[in-house]
Amino acid sequence: MKKAILLIFGLSLFSGLLFSQQKELKVLFIGNSYTYGYNLAHIVSIMSEGTSTKLITRKSVIGGAYLWEHWNGKRGLETKKIIAEGEFDAVILQDYSMSAIQTPDSTLKYVKLFTEYDKSFGAKTYLFNTWAREKVPQYQVENSIVRVPVGSAWQLALELRPSVDLYTSDGSHPNELGTLLSSSVFVRSLTGELPEIIPTLYRIEDTFGETVRLMNHNPEDAEFCKRIANQVFTAIYK
Repeated sequence: MKKAILLIFGLSLFSGLLFSQQKELKVLFIGNSYTYGYNLAHIVSIMSEGTSTKLITRKSVIGGAYLWEHWNGKRGLETKKIIAEGEFDAVILQDYSMSAIQTPDSTLKYVKLFTEYDKSFGAKTYLFNTWAREKVPQYQVENSIVRVPVGSAWQLALELRPSVDLYTSDGSHPNELGTLLSSSVFVRSLTGELPEIIPTLYRIEDTFGETVRLMNHNPEDAEFCKRIANQVFTAIYK
């Protein structure tokens, strides 16, 4: 009995040491509905719990926002203030979905401005490479210059499983599975790894301690997302 108690205590102590050794990275997501749909930032944070780096995420978002609106504090946005006061390690930029095609000079201008601004507060800037619109796949090629290869992961997923459904009914925004795939790419990009097993159930507690379910997936889809994310990074950094 004493040996059993000592064994349990040792395992608990070992687990506690592993947990205490997990690094933390503070991440700010800047964007619009492509970023806040289906709680992307929350999913990224929860998924990262299975890696050696816990991602503490926050977002500054509003529907249909452009980067220039974030920079100039339009529509009640306080993005620059949040960056200045948040002590973030990483800042994710996501411009309006058509901006890189319709107004590329504006996108480049504000990406550069934010990159320098982020750097002045000790944060590294990442660019959210969004997916192609469902009915206009050539957009993906023109957007492929960005850093976090979410769009490339979507393209690979559709090539390997043509029937996979990643979009909501509007053919533009991500559904739950699309968000899980995007989150897998973000976690891989920010931490350099993915959990051994991608979680299938995602939930948080509200301010009253009540459990809020964010999404639930089957293990096959979760494993598929992990495989796609790893293949994309292997192809890029081989």
